[in-house]
Amino acid sequence: MSRAAELASALETTDSLAIVCHDNPDPDCLASALALQAIAFEHDVEEVTIAYGGEISHQQNRAFVNMLDISLQTISTTSLDEYERVSFVDHSSPGANTEVPPSVVPDVVIDHHPGESSGAEFEDVRTEYGATATIFVEYLHDLDVGLTTRLASALLFALHRERLDFVREPTRREYEAALAVYPDADLETLEQLYGSAFSPGTLDAIGRAITSRNRRGSSLVANVGKTGETDALPQAADYLLNLEGVNTVLVYGIVDDVIRLSGRSIDPRVHMGETLKAAFDELGAVGGHHDMAGGRIELGLFADEGDDVEELLEFVGGRLTRRFFDALNLDD
Repeated sequence: MSRAAELASALETTDSLAIVCHDNPDPDCLASALALQAIAFEHDVEEVTIAYGGEISHQQNRAFVNMLDISLQTISTTSLDEYERVSFVDHSSPGANTEVPPSVVPDVVIDHHPGESSGAEFEDVRTEYGATATIFVEYLHDLDVGLTTRLASALLFALHRERLDFVREPTRREYEAALAVYPDADLETLEQLYGSAFSPGTLDAIGRAITSRNRRGSSLVANVGKTGETDALPQAADYLLNLEGVNTVLVYGIVDDVIRLSGRSIDPRVHMGETLKAAFDELGAVGGHHDMAGGRIELGLFADEGDDVEELLEFVGGRLTRRFFDALNLDD
């Protein structure tokens, strides 16, 4: 039995399904949730809810939800125990990058990120794939689920934003998946999504990262200050990676009383996920891929430094920067 058929079997006789996105979901996660919703409806699941934690603050992600009319609700307003089955897409572990408590064991997990098994009845985690959307394109084909223009557009945009636009370690599968959904996608919608404007908060955060950068060799650390724009961190990291001679970037900032981290690297010698673990694993939840990673550290670890944001950032930044450069084996 194929993995797609196993998924269909796991959904059989199911009346209700909660699809849980990771916190601050990106297009790969959201498009994957839409695809799973389509598969569930195809297999007579009557009630399907897509839920998420955190915020959707990235301007493209907000436009993605609005233009594609994706119906979402927050984890805080979703009673997961009222659903017959719970599924995680684009993440695998309760309590890690999700507001869902560790006590919740999902029934279905579909992801491409490395991580510990959650013990789900159906678990398909393919770390050799570049995007979770790629897995769902294969599912849709194997299960003969028809592509709507909306779903094809969502999947194509997700594949590009996750891997293809940046040529960030895409596999052959991402190109094949994009080719498979391309004929049914609305390219005008995608063009409008790419033209989504920055919010003032995101622009301010990126500007702060530019002026605060601390470079050592080809590696760089910067901070975005205190911001309400969680997605400003990866955007700042992507932007700084364009600096001549720089191939590894860490951006940090304070978001909702938590220190957020976002790392990027195009250096084949650097595994960003392992680097963040080596530097910060004892301080918080961190991890990710060879080329991109992130994490969070509770601000309580540094609470003794007082309430002044600038003093706190200076104190935190010095320690984060030293740990990061040490993990990369970079001397002064």
